[in-house]
Amino acid sequence: MIALEFKLKAKAKQYRVIDEMIRTAQFVRNKTLRYWTENQGVKLFYLYKQCAIMAKEFEGAGKPNSIARQASAARAIFAIQRFLANCKAKKPGKKGYPPFKKHTRSVEYKTSGWLLSTDKRCLTFKDGFAAGKFKLIGNRDLHFSAPDEIKRIRVVRRADGYYAQLCINVERKEEPIPNGKAMGIDLRLNHFYEDSDGWQPSYHRYLRKSEKALKRLQKRISRKKKGSSNRRRALNKLGRKHLKVSRQRKDFAIKTASGVVKSSDFVANEDLQVRNMVKNHKLALRISDAAWSQFAQWLECFGKLYDRTVIAVAPQYTSQDCSNCGNTLKKILSTRTHICGYGTRLDRDRNATINILGKGLKARAGITLNTVGHTEINAWKPISTRWWQHQRANQLIDPRILASSDRGVSSSYSTDKMRCNAR
Repeated sequence: MIALEFKLKAKAKQYRVIDEMIRTAQFVRNKTLRYWTENQGVKLFYLYKQCAIMAKEFEGAGKPNSIARQASAARAIFAIQRFLANCKAKKPGKKGYPPFKKHTRSVEYKTSGWLLSTDKRCLTFKDGFAAGKFKLIGNRDLHFSAPDEIKRIRVVRRADGYYAQLCINVERKEEPIPNGKAMGIDLRLNHFYEDSDGWQPSYHRYLRKSEKALKRLQKRISRKKKGSSNRRRALNKLGRKHLKVSRQRKDFAIKTASGVVKSSDFVANEDLQVRNMVKNHKLALRISDAAWSQFAQWLECFGKLYDRTVIAVAPQYTSQDCSNCGNTLKKILSTRTHICGYGTRLDRDRNATINILGKGLKARAGITLNTVGHTEINAWKPISTRWWQHQRANQLIDPRILASSDRGVSSSYSTDKMRCNAR
């Protein structure tokens, strides 16, 4: 399943019709939720039947077709199911009681209510709203996709216009090129992350760079009269600036995650609880600007696409434990160098990356990386070599790609440095 996005180009009055479509979808969603709150214990599938009753009772609710109304009601049903699942699992803290929506920005259609032109460059909505024909602006080609493969269309309103997202039922799979490399990733704030090779990509701080312009636009809004056209235009300019920052952050996360997954057969990263970390108000802005959760999501997505192993490990004690002997050495945050009694001296974050990789390998293949006390030559082999040989010995690797391992695998960190540290 892939999603393609196109910008919709049409007349101003057609955009006003889309706004009405979005308001109607919000109305159906809120009425469905209202019925559930007033009838506790009602079966969730019965909420879909309320869509037909709603269409007869309210004139505007009958404009979208039956499938579009059910798609709007499904939003409320999914929120209710998530709330009930959290209550059943006794999730600590707030359970996420489904709220009523006030500022909905999208409407969904499934397999009906729309029509693609023969050249697949225009989209027409055929329901009661009669929004008309919209030109699709984008660089993706839809000629390779049959109309019956499009399972869902979502119309989204953003600060810079209206977009159509097409969900196409196509299996996308990339042929992986195995290289036998394993990598551990420790997310940071001064750099975006550090891997077990010592690589530290730069951290752009998109929100910090745009703060001056955002403050200036916010001041302009405060000087405008509420409800005026000037205030509405100023709000739109501020929204466009925030949208640009979010797109820059997303683009960086996608490109970085893609490069990490393509360069390694095995990737271990931290399963960070970002929601709890942003409670530290001194670091909340920088943590949010780094978009760690978005980066982790794209790592998992590209791992499935390229058939790579991506595993998230618990971050506890990755900076405190010694990557060589396994002993725990308590350190405060200002201590940036890890010094072990066995002679290991590493940067704190570099030590954490090795521990993260060790946790991932142990969870996936049962390999332990601590080598203290071993004198045989196998104890000094690079991490990725030991992981690759363990996978090969236990027949966990496709036999077709075993030949590539005979050409040698890349090391996750220098063997000479390991020997020096162990001394």
